[in-house]
Amino acid sequence: MTKKERAAEAVKILKNKYPDPRCSLPYKEPYRLLISVRLAAQCTDARVNIVCVDLFQKYPTLESFANADLAELEEMVKPCGYFRQKAKNIRDCCRMLIEKHGGVVPDTMEELLKLPGVGRKTANLVLGDVYNMPGAVVADTHCIRITNKLGLVTSKEPAKVEAQLRPLLPPEESNDFCHRLVYFGRDVCIARRPQCAACELAHLCPSRESV
Repeated sequence: MTKKERAAEAVKILKNKYPDPRCSLPYKEPYRLLISVRLAAQCTDARVNIVCVDLFQKYPTLESFANADLAELEEMVKPCGYFRQKAKNIRDCCRMLIEKHGGVVPDTMEELLKLPGVGRKTANLVLGDVYNMPGAVVADTHCIRITNKLGLVTSKEPAKVEAQLRPLLPPEESNDFCHRLVYFGRDVCIARRPQCAACELAHLCPSRESV
């Protein structure tokens, strides 16, 4: 079985297991997704979602984030770690959205990467989730770990994983496949204690016996 065939089978199986994949960081407006993803760096999605309840109550608009007192914003996001850099990125990002994009989150990789605190993972998530663009590959920790186990990629660097996965995945399935890997990584292929006996992808996984 080639890598592309293995990837196609994994897409099919996970699509059946998780028919309605959603981003684990819920959002009402695109700019809020940018903020949530920035907070999620080195922090769990569950904690970010808790913090964002109060955060978006205090700062209900893009303009309120752009005009936020930095010390107050730092205090709000402190539970997510690296709070000084995250708070500065969030405020600067919101200011740039207003000043250069009319308050609209860009729909191109090039423009998204110019925003403070936005890397390829975030940009791909926005392009796939917000703009429904095919070919978006969100190389987060679950994606990197599981696709390495499946032998689909040979790197742990997000940009390289993204580049190696893109030709293997149907463009219209790639974004949802990455969301499904998050679910699968939490339910079955759990870091440090994968449930290989219950794994629907075990027959595709070269790493199964060595786990």
